[in-house]
Amino acid sequence: MSERRACQLVGQHRSTQRYEPLPSDFEERLVKAMWSLAEAHPRWGYRQIWGLLVEGGWAVNRKRVERLWRREGMSVAPLKSKTSGKKAGGSAENSIWNFPALYVDHVWTIDFVTDYTVHGVLFRSFNVLDEFTRYFVGAHVARRIGARSVRAFFEVLFAREGKPKFLRADNGREFIGKELANWLTAQGVTILFVEKASPQQNGFVESFHSRMRDECLNAEEFDSVLEARVVIGLWRDLYNNTRRHRGLGLKTPAAFRAGAVVQRHVSVSQTDGGRKKRGR
Repeated sequence: MSERRACQLVGQHRSTQRYEPLPSDFEERLVKAMWSLAEAHPRWGYRQIWGLLVEGGWAVNRKRVERLWRREGMSVAPLKSKTSGKKAGGSAENSIWNFPALYVDHVWTIDFVTDYTVHGVLFRSFNVLDEFTRYFVGAHVARRIGARSVRAFFEVLFAREGKPKFLRADNGREFIGKELANWLTAQGVTILFVEKASPQQNGFVESFHSRMRDECLNAEEFDSVLEARVVIGLWRDLYNNTRRHRGLGLKTPAAFRAGAVVQRHVSVSQTDGGRKKRGR
């Protein structure tokens, strides 16, 4: 009887029939070989090491080497130049206590949080939070996020949610570039840079990230970046519409935001009405 016919009769896939398990110490021996090659070539990345492994007779794919490379902390540190790049700016005057958010969409706070899939693939989530209402405005999840990706995300976000007056941020390279800064200025948005190495000055987003990591990132295992994007999107809806916040009087951010928007419109209408009356 052929293998195909036998597998059909017992309901077993032929790939399972042909699968040959790896030895129990395969990865242990592989990691030792990787370390040996990495020590011989300290400025080489995992792709070059993988190529040497294959040439040496190892039957291993690149993704397995990448996962083990990241797990073992073998990443090559980038060369730093003391004169290259734009120097970080920022001031304590832009901190949450010296420049607090006073109304809806007055100050949005922005920052990144990093995590890994179960396969060792690093991804980042660029998060945007309205400080006054604690409303989770949006998240852009991808493997790599640069200044152009940030701008493209803001274009979508501004069209959907409106624009803030200010953006509070650290001195990340994604934010200090001239191209993004000029575009935001043209949009009527000003960036408030906090002092370098002072995350407490941007405390709202730091507190938010601790909640996000505890309730979402650490509670889930992501098979892919796409899955992480979907799960974070679902958690955003939960955070805004279900999770109550003590700082908002045990209201959800969405409910507090809706009430704050109505109150602000009423206040503006009353002020305008009073001006018209005095003008008469």
